[in-house]
Amino acid sequence: MIRVIAVGSIKEAALKEGIKEYLKRLNPFTQVEIVEIKEVTHKTTSQNIESEGQAISNKIASNDFVITLEIAGKMLTSEELAEKIHSLLTYGNSKIVFVIGGSDGLSDEVKRRSNLALSLSRMTFPHQWVRLMLMEQLYRVYTIFNNQDYHK
Repeated sequence: MIRVIAVGSIKEAALKEGIKEYLKRLNPFTQVEIVEIKEVTHKTTSQNIESEGQAISNKIASNDFVITLEIAGKMLTSEELAEKIHSLLTYGNSKIVFVIGGSDGLSDEVKRRSNLALSLSRMTFPHQWVRLMLMEQLYRVYTIFNNQDYHK
């Protein structure tokens, strides 16, 4: 099972449809649960990050393998990500949690809890887009596992 914890909700219809499509495509391979954390607006960015970080931490179990999505994270090819996830699922980490922070980023607490900081790109994207990009990569990972034609 894969859980995606994401700050904020998706507002654009096109992004919602894209995410829905990839969740449907993933369904034969694995269950993906998306947990939305309410985006907060305090007076300071640091307060926002800390409040959202606490809410994220409350959704992570002690035995979860946590992959945070961060600009400064490690960049992997799709094949390397597939190998990493396959290895985790094969050798006992049946709960993989991806964390997508809000527009202000992730708290230090969440970053410390992370088992792998992953970057999808060195470029900055709206955090709502990142959710769709992650869904596509997860689908790609499972097509790699299953030797399907999607990934070339």
